[in-house]
Amino acid sequence: MYYYRYDNAEVSCCYKYLMFSYNIIFWLAGVAFIAVGFWAWSEKGVLLDLTQVTRLHGFDPVWLVLVVGGVTFILGFAGCVGALRENICLLKFFSGVIGFIFFLELTAAVLAVVFQSQVRAWINEFFLANVKAYRDDIDLQNLIDSLQKMNFCCGAQDPSDWDQNAYFSCNGTHRSREKCGVPFSCCVTDPADSVVNTQCGYDVRNRQKGKWAEHIYTKGCIAALEDWLPGNLYTVAIVFIVISLLQMVGIYLARTLIADILKVKFSY
Repeated sequence: MYYYRYDNAEVSCCYKYLMFSYNIIFWLAGVAFIAVGFWAWSEKGVLLDLTQVTRLHGFDPVWLVLVVGGVTFILGFAGCVGALRENICLLKFFSGVIGFIFFLELTAAVLAVVFQSQVRAWINEFFLANVKAYRDDIDLQNLIDSLQKMNFCCGAQDPSDWDQNAYFSCNGTHRSREKCGVPFSCCVTDPADSVVNTQCGYDVRNRQKGKWAEHIYTKGCIAALEDWLPGNLYTVAIVFIVISLLQMVGIYLARTLIADILKVKFSY
């Protein structure tokens, strides 16, 4: 009985340790994301009272950090162990999940272009839901403030959207000092000011609407995002291409390593 034997029947050390190095970065990034997520929850006291997670009516940014960290950690672990132990199942799991994520990204990009009006409506509803929950979570509050300050905008469509929030609403009978105001992140600020005036938005919407622009940004954040995208289309495209290439490199390394392992297995 004769067995066919390849001339080079061994797993390539180059691909093996490239795959390991590629995934150790994934694994460490996952650990960092998870640590940051749990630290944020500990600062908010969520770890002492897990029911706080279900009380938030808006989006908790910590969930995104934890999900990204968890997926990255699992993929990094599977890739590292799969490469070192030459485990075909783990390598197939790694390449399959990376491929699936890439497919989801591509599908989301295509759907966003095809169904622009529906996506715009969904983003508007999402933003309004989080405006309503602005005071419920400090991370959500910081996220909205950062978005409004960076894009010089206020509310989803205009500052009146802050009527959705119980503290800033003009329609309620509450006695909040912030009634008929907006968050400080909506205020038109002087670059020379070294101290942030957190009360600059008080009573702004009690004034005539024509005078709002003297004190706050009047453009909605949805419109600001639409204005930002055309001017930064190349940046968005480059980021997407870089992420896609990194994913393709991971899939290529995993599939090449699998082929080498199979070649060795069936060469004897």
